[in-house]
Amino acid sequence: MKKTLLVLLSLSASLLALSQSTDIKKKLDLSNRAADHFMIQYGADSWTNRPDSVRTSGFSRHFNIYFMIDKPFKNNPKFSIAYGIGIGSSNMFFKNTKVDVKANSTRLPFTNVDSTNHFSKFKVTNIYAELPVELRYFSNPENPGKSWKAALGVKVGTLLKTYSKGKNLVTKTGASVYGNGYIEKESSKRFFNGTMLAVTGRIGYGIISLDAGYQFNGVLKDGAGPSMNKFSLGITFSGL
Repeated sequence: MKKTLLVLLSLSASLLALSQSTDIKKKLDLSNRAADHFMIQYGADSWTNRPDSVRTSGFSRHFNIYFMIDKPFKNNPKFSIAYGIGIGSSNMFFKNTKVDVKANSTRLPFTNVDSTNHFSKFKVTNIYAELPVELRYFSNPENPGKSWKAALGVKVGTLLKTYSKGKNLVTKTGASVYGNGYIEKESSKRFFNGTMLAVTGRIGYGIISLDAGYQFNGVLKDGAGPSMNKFSLGITFSGL
């Protein structure tokens, strides 16, 4: 009986050692896992605290692409730190409002054009080079593609380009002046903040998660217009 007990204890110790050895190998292999190294984001944008003169309309939206490096914590691989680089764009649509990004004034004009010729579709686009950083959690760190996930982070962006785009110039009665294909673009970033600072968050499962972001510094430069911040809500597709 004692011999049998000793054999069982010895076998148990061997299995435990093997299990621990396997766990160590798995931890070492996490560096090669597919863990949201590539992310695409699409969703809605809005400018908060905007006055009545800033008449946004329709589905204002963003489209972002990021390439990320993911580093799991050695003491707890369910958590990791990720950082990377990408491009972000924000498209704000306006109703019967001209946003004159090339104006010579000190403040960005938002002009009501209800009673004059105006574009039936008008938007202002900002394009940024961005550096995102995230603190991540995976419920299944060995297979993030089949895992609940959450992330909190920040991102810093530098403004690459700002332009306005008007399509289909119409009269105040709605008659097209030059036809539906007429487009007018103007480009200048002098009114907009050259640096974008935002806090971000994501939660989801597998390759899909809901994301949110808040730009806590102003969209416009100080003194260039109303003090407004950008809020974003969308979907992230991630993998690789």
